[in-house]
Formats: sequence, C-alpha cells, structure tokens
Amino acid sequence: MNIHESAEDYLEAILKLREDHGMVRSIDIVHELGFSKPSVSIAMRNLRENGYIHMDDDGYITLLPPGEEIAQRIYDRHKLLTQVFIQLGISPETAAADACKVEHDLSDETFEKIKAHAAGGKDNISCENCPLKSI
Repeated sequence: MNIHESAEDYLEAILKLREDHGMVRSIDIVHELGFSKPSVSIAMRNLRENGYIHMDDDGYITLLPPGEEIAQRIYDRHKLLTQVFIQLGISPETAAADACKVEHDLSDETFEKIKAHAAGGKDNISCENCPLKSI
C-alpha cells in the first residue's frame, strides 16, 4: 500500500476523532490538525477520490475498508511508540510528537520487533546479546 504520510495523518485523525466523538466532519479535522479549511477540503476530496473515505450529504466522513486499514495501522503504531517512549522517560508530549514522526517511517519488521519487545515476548532484547553492551 503506497500512500503519502500526509494522507496517513488525515486517516489517523479521522479514526481518532471517530473514537473520541463518534461522527467526524471536515471541520473536526481542521481543529484536530490545525490545518486550514481549504487544505482539509482538498485532502478529503483526494481521499474520497482514491477510495479511502466516504462523505455523506451532511458532510459526515466514514472510513472505507482501505482507509480504515491504513488508519488503524498508523494509530496502533502511534499509541505503542508513544507508550514505549514514555517508558524510556520521555515526557508524554514529546513522546507523542516523536511517535507521530516515527510511525510512518519504521519498517514493518522493526515495528513488529518493538511490539514484541514491549510485550516482553521471546524477541525481548537481552543485555547479554546486546551488541552495544561494550559501549
């Protein structure tokens, strides 16, 4: 799935707003992301034309399955990375801001390893095997 980071941010915002408020309109996205109304309008048109969202006659936005999949993937990454960064001692505000930057660029392999590590699974990093131990 090849989609621009800005489109991922819009889809993630729609998902988050839906979880917080139920229904989502473009003006909600304007307030959430701090973008101008024209910018959000153009983005919504592009997402609609590419089959990621549906907008009804009253302006309410629904994620279509491809948009839902992308939004959920990015939002899950954002939440987990924020938690990991906070556990490392980073302030919640900085952790959330940094997670937003990183969530788009991590490979699936790296994210899965971070997720396994955070869960304390078998892929958990051991200090005995750490290549940076001698530093």
